[in-house]
Amino acid sequence: MSAGRNETTLKLVGDRELEITRLFRAPPRVVFEAWTKAELVSRWWAPKSRAELVECTADVRTGGSYRYVLRNLGGGDTFAFSGRYLEVSPHSRLVYTHVFEPMAQFGSCTITVTLEARGDSTLLVSREAYSSAELRATVLETGMEPGMREAMDQFEELVVGLLGGAGA
Repeated sequence: MSAGRNETTLKLVGDRELEITRLFRAPPRVVFEAWTKAELVSRWWAPKSRAELVECTADVRTGGSYRYVLRNLGGGDTFAFSGRYLEVSPHSRLVYTHVFEPMAQFGSCTITVTLEARGDSTLLVSREAYSSAELRATVLETGMEPGMREAMDQFEELVVGLLGGAGA
């Protein structure tokens, strides 16, 4: 863990939602671009200790879609996440659906990401609303939390690096 790194918090909300929060040392413009531009997403979204991102497409506009294909490091199996953008407000808010394709029959979640300037930093809040309590429980049982925390650390390194700071 590098000095000064902010922690990611994960909170259960009701029986169907998760709220992920983190303060990033970059302005909302940089955070938004790193969260949405495929060439930047490909550098942080997959937890590097577990998987690699082998395909990353994103048409970031209301009605557009995205698809991220990962490969497990050990077995070489691939799996994908995909969805549609429901709302795109650059540098402040993003709402999109999120489907883990191998489990699509169990439903999806809708993710609302808000970005709030805090001095020279950005507070990112990602609220995940699952289609059922069972789906949220299944997602948490898959080990999503450690992978998400690792990816958020990678995201921090990327945004700081984009500003010319340490971690590039």
